[in-house]
Amino acid sequence: MKRFKDILCVVETGKACKPALERAITLAENNQASLTIIDVTERITMGVGMLKDGPISADLQAAVVDSHAQALETMIDPYRKRIKIKTKVLTGISFLEIIREVLRYGHDLVIKIPDARDWLDRLFGSDDMHLLRKCPCPIWLIKPKAPKSYRRILAAVDVDDSYPHAEVESQHILNRQILEIASSLALSDFAELHVAHVWEAVGEGVMRGALMNTPEDKVVAYVEKVRKHRQAGLEKLVHEVSDKLNQDAMNYLKPETHLVKGKARKEIPVLTNQIEADLVVMGTVARTGIPGFIMGNTAETILDHIDCSVLAIKPPGFVTPVMLED
Repeated sequence: MKRFKDILCVVETGKACKPALERAITLAENNQASLTIIDVTERITMGVGMLKDGPISADLQAAVVDSHAQALETMIDPYRKRIKIKTKVLTGISFLEIIREVLRYGHDLVIKIPDARDWLDRLFGSDDMHLLRKCPCPIWLIKPKAPKSYRRILAAVDVDDSYPHAEVESQHILNRQILEIASSLALSDFAELHVAHVWEAVGEGVMRGALMNTPEDKVVAYVEKVRKHRQAGLEKLVHEVSDKLNQDAMNYLKPETHLVKGKARKEIPVLTNQIEADLVVMGTVARTGIPGFIMGNTAETILDHIDCSVLAIKPPGFVTPVMLED
């Protein structure tokens, strides 16, 4: 099963970061992983009477960093007896510095509390959306009131195989990663595991329309054929991942599958609310093959309409557009 080995936890001094901090520490303990905890402070810009990189601005920047470093130490001091923890304070634009930290040191998971809702009433602020779109490793956004242990975890997968071969292969690998991570977390938290795939019968509406006016029995037969195909794909995926677990683990998990007809952007949030999921594990990259389209409208809409923690995963081969500074 997927085991994270180098975890980066992002905190903000003065904010309610305890759920993310404790989850990162527990995960690092269980996986015998390295843990780095960072805070990111804005870079001081020139003000009245201040020269760029002059002594006043430099002293002020150093004082801000020192203040954050002291607050960070106070925050994590109670946990130092449990595990070795590295700490640092970075300066700059938050999402850029987080991604650069991942690139520099090869972290394989970022954990943080979501930013405050913005005027659009989105769960995740702009920095979080940048991370979800551009960070090369999984992002785990843990809401401030998240329970210490999850009760229900939802893995959202896509078993549609009507795409070009290379894209289907990449999607299958991503599906396995999603389900492996969700299974591992469900086992560690003694949580229910739910696995969902939302499907549509492409062209169903056109077949029933005036232009084609297809007999209803043929439309029904076509839709049922698509449903059975997706059901088989979902069962095959669950079976593949189950084969990697021991029998005792499988006897406990008994994942509940949900094959839902409709549009994923609507049905995944509905299902999340219905089962009262504490965590959704999902992929966030669109399969367009077009550089820049690194997060699909479907995933972004889903993220805007769920009110629980999210663990978002990129497919193999994803390359971030963020570059390290010279």
